[in-house]
Amino acid sequence: MSREELEAATAVEEAAVPPEPRTVDDFLPPGDPFAPLVGGLGRRIGQSTVVDLANRVHGLRLADDVVYGRDLIGRARRDLKSAVELYRTTRHTTAVGRDLLRAIAELAQIVGWVASDAGAYVEAEKVYRLGLSAARRAGDGTLAGQLLGTLAYQVANQGDAREAVDMAVAAVDAAGPDAPPRARALFLDRVAWAHTRAARPQEAIRALGEAHEALTDQHGADEPDWTYWVSVEELEVMDARVYTELHRPLRAVPLLTRVLDRYDTTHARELALYLSWLAVAYADANEPEEAAATAERMLALSTGSASERTADRARVVLESLQPFRKVPEVAAILGSAPPPGTRS
Repeated sequence: MSREELEAATAVEEAAVPPEPRTVDDFLPPGDPFAPLVGGLGRRIGQSTVVDLANRVHGLRLADDVVYGRDLIGRARRDLKSAVELYRTTRHTTAVGRDLLRAIAELAQIVGWVASDAGAYVEAEKVYRLGLSAARRAGDGTLAGQLLGTLAYQVANQGDAREAVDMAVAAVDAAGPDAPPRARALFLDRVAWAHTRAARPQEAIRALGEAHEALTDQHGADEPDWTYWVSVEELEVMDARVYTELHRPLRAVPLLTRVLDRYDTTHARELALYLSWLAVAYADANEPEEAAATAERMLALSTGSASERTADRARVVLESLQPFRKVPEVAAILGSAPPPGTRS
């Protein structure tokens, strides 16, 4: 056998061997970000301090429903810095330390989300990995899955979608089969989105079905506070987003219109994002007038927003309208739309 034939045979053999599944540990940052600061520990703290921090974390999470990206990132950064310093400079029991790490991990997830919404993607990834370390150190597999799954979502949108698939699958595995139903459904939705971005439609649609099954599962641990927003309607939004991305607007449009008919209008960012998918689906269905009307509403909500997510989607919506620029309703939108992300 020639050298060329041997190399070709070896390549075929290597391709036939499936890659080792990746775990949460593969995505942790190096070193120990929670080692005590040099110079000794200070005051002793108890469970009441952890409760105060947990309340502050949930307050930031709720704030993100109505205050976005660049308008919230300052407070988010300060809260995370203070929480990590609290852990590293105080004395506490093992149980209190574990709960404190869990609170820091939850805080890191929302801070990373806010940073990503502000367009600070490198910072967001660092924060997610910091939170992942805290969750692993606290022994909370479900929370570790939340951190890694959120990072997978960012990577799917801003980086290598195949890497995002590995992350999202590892997040599901970290949480395990007994994870709370809403948490498991959320993680499977992120698997679906990563597969979608990686151009794997069958895997994506299968993961969507698994997410709906998980949500109806009566087994699993109690739901953590951070799954408060996960619902059938939110899963249907992801269904519609996947179908839109896969150019199946006849499936996407009914799902989105049904959800949007009863969506909380005070959540302007999410409403704008969901309208953006509906506008693209209408354009894909060759319904330019409906696409233009939906785009007009979406752009009105996103103009002046501090969210880079809505700015990105506004660009996608305007691009989807370009093939119909001779349609009067579309021409009016394209001629009057400010650059996405413009602050008023």
